[in-house]
Amino acid sequence: MTLRSICGQAELDELLAEREKINTRIQTILDGQTEPWGIKVVLVELKNIDLPQEMQRAMAKQAEAERERRAKVIHAEGEFQASQKLAEAAVVIAKQPTAMHLRFLQSLVEVAAENNQTVVLPIPVDLIAGLFNSRRG
Repeated sequence: MTLRSICGQAELDELLAEREKINTRIQTILDGQTEPWGIKVVLVELKNIDLPQEMQRAMAKQAEAERERRAKVIHAEGEFQASQKLAEAAVVIAKQPTAMHLRFLQSLVEVAAENNQTVVLPIPVDLIAGLFNSRRG
């Protein structure tokens, strides 16, 4: 009963990663119960644990949820890093307005290389800004 209760208190990843720690806990409990009888257990070792199907399915769901959580965290970190780089680029473009024009021309080259049936009508940003400013005034 001791083996089952100790193993039942631990999660599977703990059973796999900390076998020595669990072996020591079992050894301590067994020593406490067998020493009054003059018996000394020399070695306790977990080798194989059989799990019911329901437990295996539950653990698989838990592992999948953990993988999804990690993927979301990694994705969020990537988005954060991308936003930082965009903010840095905006600072550079604000200092050098011609950089925006060069970036626009670079984008036109990329679109032309990917899909030759795309029609791009370049409209100067100054013209659009002027339209918005005239509506406000």
